[in-house]
Order: sequence, then structure tokens, then C-alpha cells
Amino acid sequence: MNVKLRPEKYLKYLYLPNLFGTQRTKEILLVNPTTVHLRQDAEEVSVFVYDYDADIVEEKKLRKVADAFSYKHSKRISWVNIDGLRKEDVEAICEHYTIHPLIIEDILSMDQRPKMDEVEGVMYCLLNMLYFNDQKKTVETEQVSIVLGKDFVISFQEDASRDAFDPIRTKLRITKSQIRQRTADYLLYAMIDLIVDNYFLVMERLGEQIEELEEEVVRKSNTRSLAHINQLRKELIVLKRNIVPVRDLVASIIRSESELLDDRTTKYFKDVYDHIVQAFDLSENYRDVMMSMQDLYVSNVNLRLNEVMKVMTIVTCLLAPATVIGGIFGMNFDIIPYAHHQWGFYFAIAVMFIVPVIMLYIFKKRGWF
Repeated sequence: MNVKLRPEKYLKYLYLPNLFGTQRTKEILLVNPTTVHLRQDAEEVSVFVYDYDADIVEEKKLRKVADAFSYKHSKRISWVNIDGLRKEDVEAICEHYTIHPLIIEDILSMDQRPKMDEVEGVMYCLLNMLYFNDQKKTVETEQVSIVLGKDFVISFQEDASRDAFDPIRTKLRITKSQIRQRTADYLLYAMIDLIVDNYFLVMERLGEQIEELEEEVVRKSNTRSLAHINQLRKELIVLKRNIVPVRDLVASIIRSESELLDDRTTKYFKDVYDHIVQAFDLSENYRDVMMSMQDLYVSNVNLRLNEVMKVMTIVTCLLAPATVIGGIFGMNFDIIPYAHHQWGFYFAIAVMFIVPVIMLYIFKKRGWF
């Protein structure tokens, strides 16, 4: 019989964080904003341009970032979407579009808190797309930077393989779509709205995990259930860490008096704000459910412990008469009643059985078990 050994399956447990499941905790909590993380340049960069107005739309995939420079002076609205970040490319396009170096630093940064800034005639929004990894059962993030200027929007994404902006591209191809009739700030609204809507898809997957875990805890509570509870609580931390700042980001846009924002678009950002508040409330509900589930786990463990202790106590009580009788007749005295009687032994055995039966009857009558 040939058995294929896979040592890598077991070697990972030699590393203590993997053994105790603390690696995910380290990823979530050990984030130092004062530490400069060196971002690795992307191996492949994809650049797409959508240059449109109410009558026409031009969709192109460019070979390099420099090819998008000409769209700055386009009389239409231009959306430049860059998938994959390279320091040289980001600096080049930001310099051409007169974007402040502080914004360039934020675009190239990692593990930044979602925020909104207005610097020298452009509006910059940084937030994270969220995805649910079905294999690892974790919430993954992708940093997205959006720069809004006069008749242009530039978006920077870390990963080209996952994108929530396809509905926008579909609407841009439709002549009568509302996004074709509006200004560039409406495109910014549409992008933020899609990112926020994607949060609900992730929360729905987490909700399914919570429901399954709740059934598991109710049926059988064990250390595996506790590990699942801790894992989901960590993912809720990631979720809440991204939702709360986005709420502040949208609120800042609503309060902004920037000339880049049309008054007609403000009501749409208010709708996004309502959605993000709803997502925040839902995340709080999930957190309360997880806290209640942890209490339920502890209660079930204590209940099982009490059941075990009750059984052990009853057994001890039932064996007590036999222990007492055996101890009395086992004393080292010359004269013990019935010690030499021909029926003495059988009498002691009978008492040892009859007394526990009477005790069982009394326990049962009082409802002790």
C-alpha cells in the first residue's frame, strides 16, 4: 500500500502562532501607522480609460500610464482606472494631473485608515474594498484610491483580478444612463456606492457563518466552537474597522463646499450615508450576537460540567452506605455483631444494596435528577 506523506501539512504546526491560531490576530491588530511599509511594485499594470459625455463614450485599454496624459485636456469627462501600483507610474500621472505629493504618498501607502482630503483643487478618497475568502473564511481588503478633479476621476487599485466597478462600466456603455448625463462627482458617488454595497455582500456571508456557528454551539459546544467564535469576532473587527471610517468619509463629502461637487449630487451621497449607517448598525448587531454566543458557549460548558458533577455526586452518595458498612465490619475488634454469624455476610451485602435503592427513590421523588 503506497501512502503519500505530506510533511508540509504538519510542519506548519511547528510555528507557534499557527498552532494557537494567533497569526490572524497579528495581521489585524499589529498595524502601526507610523511605520513606512515598502510596497512592492506590481508585476503587471492595467490602465483603462473611459472618456465620455452624454453623446459619446470612448473606452480604451492603454499600454502604459503615459498614454492617459492626453485625456487631461479632453472636453469630456475622463475616468482613468489603474490596476496595479508602481511608484514610477503613480508619480508620473499624479504629476501630470497636478496632484499634491501628500496624496501620492497616501496612494502608495499601506494599511491606511479610510479618509477624504481636499488638496489644491482635487478631492481624494481612500477606502477599502472588502471580499470574503470562502476557503479561509476571512475578510480580505483591497485599498482603493480615488482622485476627483475638474472633469476627471483617477482610481488606483491594488488587485486587477477583483473589481466591484463592472456595473459602472456597463452603465457607461448605455447612452441614456444617468451617469452619462451627470458630472464627474456623480462618477465618484457611483464608485463609493458600489464599494459600500459590496460590504453588504461580505456581511451576508459572515451572517451565514454566524448562523451555522450558532446551530453548532446549541447542538454541541466544544473547543472547536470556541475557536470559530474567536475567528468570527476577528473578522467582525476587520469589518467594523473599515465601515466606521467610511461613514466619516461620506459625511465629510456631504459637508464639503468644494466646487467639484454639484448640489444635485449631494442627495445621492446622503443615500450612501444611509447605507453605511445601516451597515454599521448591522455590524453592531453581529457583534452583539457573537457576544451572546460566547456567553451561550460558556453556559453550555458549565451546564455539562454541572451534569457531570451531579452524576458523580449521586454515585458517591450511593456508594457511601457500602463504604460505611464495609468500614464498620472491617474494624479490628474481637467482638463485632454478626461477624461470625453464618448469614452475616449476606446481611451486610443486602443492606449495602437496599440502602442505595431507598436513596435513589428519595432522590427521584425530590426531583434531584
